[in-house]
Amino acid sequence: MGRKYIIGLAVVMATLMLISVVDAASTHPDKFNANGNVLISDQFNNRIIEVNPSTGHIVWSFGANNSSDGTVGPKTVVGPNYAERLSGGRTLIAGTGIGAGASPNLTNGSVDNRVFVVNKAGKIVWQYGQAGVAGNGTNELDTPVAAIQLLNGNYLITDQANNRVIEVNKAKKIVWSYGNDKLLKDPNSAELLKNGHILIADENNNRVIEITRKGNIVWKYSGTIQAAAFASRLPNGNTLIADSGNSRILEVNKSKGIVFKYFTNMSAGSNTAPLPSNAVMLKNKNIMIADQFNHRVFEINSAGKIVWHYGKINTPGNGKNMLNAPYTAFVIGDYTGQTMPQM
Repeated sequence: MGRKYIIGLAVVMATLMLISVVDAASTHPDKFNANGNVLISDQFNNRIIEVNPSTGHIVWSFGANNSSDGTVGPKTVVGPNYAERLSGGRTLIAGTGIGAGASPNLTNGSVDNRVFVVNKAGKIVWQYGQAGVAGNGTNELDTPVAAIQLLNGNYLITDQANNRVIEVNKAKKIVWSYGNDKLLKDPNSAELLKNGHILIADENNNRVIEITRKGNIVWKYSGTIQAAAFASRLPNGNTLIADSGNSRILEVNKSKGIVFKYFTNMSAGSNTAPLPSNAVMLKNKNIMIADQFNHRVFEINSAGKIVWHYGKINTPGNGKNMLNAPYTAFVIGDYTGQTMPQM
């Protein structure tokens, strides 16, 4: 057997193997709950979607997928601001609701006021808050904008219009709370840090604060930010902030020095004030951004170059590759800088 024949056979075999891999990938290109998929709270489309970033296909969704549908029910959500993938393919959703005049297609708004967990089939398996009811009593919320699960299985809920952050157990009992009209002003997110403290984006106080469980502020960043929409503590000790009112993402160190910033309104065709609502650092050190009123989510590298995106800039919709005011975007399986849920 000649050398050329051996090389030729090797090439053929390698080609067949490659074809086999490609065929397998094309036969099963999209998988629910696959690490690396992106979970998006598509607020004004009243839905949560899971997207395969390689194909752009929606592999799972929950909600009406209709910007004019304000129906609150067991299979729908109105104005979701937050969604997190939990163990077993379950999804934690903050049904925030939409205020009157906020959405062009739902001008009268619609109240949701629930935080709930759905399984893959879209069945609600746990819920706190009552559909369409605004309040601060037992099992009541008013504009819950964020909810995360803690390692102990409890849920940390940012209850915006009640100006509070509460920890609720699975029996729906509040076991910890912080806030009132004097302490917080429309908080927008809360994360439990490894040291046991709580990091809060105190949106309309234009600050990010770190508090102890007793409510003492031990770190604060303010002065240069407007409408702090989200904050997370990075592995290096820095804090990543969605500085919504200034259309930028900031990374600041413990001494409050800015070590990185990125403006979301500099792309061609951008809304001048897109109000980015969420930003998280990924394991690869890139940053995933929900650019709310540019109607897109995208990933940038350390040089600020966009390496992946979903949605058409400044163009709302619910068709292929389209979003309508997406509020959060998280990579499934990647909790860098975020509170790890119960696994």
